[in-house]
Amino acid sequence: MAEQQNYKNHVRWHAPQHFVLTPILLVNFIYAIVRLIQEPNIDRAEFLLLAIGLVIMGVLVRINSLRVQDRLIRLEEKIRYEKVLPANLLPQTENLSRSQINALRFASDRELPTLIERALKGEFQKPDEIKRAVTDWRGDYLRV
Repeated sequence: MAEQQNYKNHVRWHAPQHFVLTPILLVNFIYAIVRLIQEPNIDRAEFLLLAIGLVIMGVLVRINSLRVQDRLIRLEEKIRYEKVLPANLLPQTENLSRSQINALRFASDRELPTLIERALKGEFQKPDEIKRAVTDWRGDYLRV
């Protein structure tokens, strides 16, 4: 664990995905378009189709891993809610959106009930507002 996580440094950049794979796939895609324009033939068209497929695959790899992460967060938070929240607030958590649950995971156990109540009242328009309202940050160091 490097430094203490907070709102300002919680964004996760996965270097192999964001700074290696994505640029390589995009450069390959652009190159395939340029080569097809320069020399239109079936081989160049096939190369472009392959480049499109690789870009789609790269995007799906990221989206699917984030979707699995969201499901795990939802499960972890549901278990946490059962341990931390008062009995009258627990059933209301079913009305939280996935993005609200994801944002609320950064709140400490102490401030979680208050932030959930505020979220349920509609005080936050965006998940980012929930994260900004967290005063005692609970880091998530195992994100995808």
